[in-house]
Amino acid sequence: MPARLLSVFLLALFSLCASAAPAHRDALVKAILSEDLDEQITTLRTLSSTDDAFVQQALAAWRQGSVYLYDSNDTRIPFLLDAAVDAEGRAKGLTVADGRPFVDSSGKPLLFLPAEITPADTSSKLRKAIKTTLDLFALNNPDNRMRRDAVTKIGQEQNPEYIPFLQARLTKEADPQVKRALAEAVAITELAAEDPATRLKAIVAAGTLNSINSLSFLKSLQADAEANKTKLDAASLAALRKSIYDIEQYIWRGNMFGTAFRGLSLGAVLLVAALGLAITFGLMGVINMAHGEVMMVGAYSAFVVQNYFTRWFGPSGAGFDSYFLAALAVSFLAAATVGLLLERGIIRFLYKRPLESLLATWGVSLVLQQLFRHIFGAANVQVSSPSWLSGSFEVQDVLLAYNRIFVIGFAGLIVLATYLLLTRTSLGLQIRAVMQNRAMASCLGVRVDRVNMMTFAFGSGLAGMAGACLSQIGNVGPSLGQNYIVDCFMVVVLGGVGNLVGTIAAAFGIGMTDQMLQPVLGAVMGKIIVLAGIILFLQWRPAGLFVTRTRNLEG
Repeated sequence: MPARLLSVFLLALFSLCASAAPAHRDALVKAILSEDLDEQITTLRTLSSTDDAFVQQALAAWRQGSVYLYDSNDTRIPFLLDAAVDAEGRAKGLTVADGRPFVDSSGKPLLFLPAEITPADTSSKLRKAIKTTLDLFALNNPDNRMRRDAVTKIGQEQNPEYIPFLQARLTKEADPQVKRALAEAVAITELAAEDPATRLKAIVAAGTLNSINSLSFLKSLQADAEANKTKLDAASLAALRKSIYDIEQYIWRGNMFGTAFRGLSLGAVLLVAALGLAITFGLMGVINMAHGEVMMVGAYSAFVVQNYFTRWFGPSGAGFDSYFLAALAVSFLAAATVGLLLERGIIRFLYKRPLESLLATWGVSLVLQQLFRHIFGAANVQVSSPSWLSGSFEVQDVLLAYNRIFVIGFAGLIVLATYLLLTRTSLGLQIRAVMQNRAMASCLGVRVDRVNMMTFAFGSGLAGMAGACLSQIGNVGPSLGQNYIVDCFMVVVLGGVGNLVGTIAAAFGIGMTDQMLQPVLGAVMGKIIVLAGIILFLQWRPAGLFVTRTRNLEG
């Protein structure tokens, strides 16, 4: 019984679809066979609301001269050629009316050569009308983003024939972004209107909508008015100048907002990377020049984890999308292990010898770079974002990328975890004790070597997770660490050595300033100005933004 019900349902569904399609297909057949151009254009306009893919295919073929006529018993039947051809270049003919192939008396499909059949007549005006209809099909696209993009493209053409269709769609459109794009397209189209009242309404509407797409058209209209190519009355000219000013201010505010957002994401990466450096530098007084390469370890760990998940689950799907969460944990462990080996193998022998520790860690950084070049190659590797970190959402025409939002939120979690570690755990208590007075802490039974080892491993683990985050917003290569090591040290010194609040303030301050200066001065000069500003600030306040008080030195 269920199988019979399913059969009845499918039959009813097929009948419904079959009854909806012929109405538009019959109209298309009528237009193709008609010899009256006005009647053809009028009929074509009625086809813009159909969602029949075959009608769209037939219209596109007709515009290209690929609709043919077959004479049968004094009846002309329009048809297309199937895409599949035989060895002689012949193809089946598919009737426009129902999409079925022509068959002979025995039911065998007829085959045609394009050179032996007659195409349906077209003219330049008819082809233009067909193009208009094809463009308007996009107004019914079920995907909101594609529908919005299609509306924007239609508006750029400034074709007055589109306006009734755009306005009709505007009355029934539900998506707010598409509705805005429809109103914008109508305004841009009406900017080319000859009627002064219509043009004035469009100028005001473009300014009210803050239509970035209309700015070039408004400026072109202003230039034509100033050159006396287009006559504008005083009210239209004033409205034109106001709309241009409003849109330019809107763009400026959007650029500032986008710059601030990029600065926040850069500051978040610097914060996670510099946090461990601030703790280790404040605790041990060791200048670790290999800290950037520890970040590189984390980034390449994310790449390796991605490859394993791709092998296990394929390049997409829920299994693959979970790889980045695993990559964060693996990056922390891998970088912490490297930091532990570095501290136990080299740095513990160089305490209170800053120059030697600087040179030694610089040598380690070079070794790590060459090691990763040998293993992974000199070229950058591709780390893909999972689906939940791909894409962006739009706020006031500014795109906010999901991966950058994640980095900002993740930095907040890392800061909270570090704060809780330092203030709510016995290890944190020992770290703060050693930072204030190493000798006194040792006399009270604190195992200073163990604290040094654990702190260095923790700081390196944070750098590894920073590298994993960087893999989502930047390139991953052997020189990744060198691009951020100077910024990390600037954050530590500017914020105040070993100070958590100072590190946060300095990271976001440097990130925001760097992103604000780069569009104006360029990447290199922007960094130079930031560095010069930090040097001048430290001349006035050598201890940084926030002074860390210790038993040895009252700051």
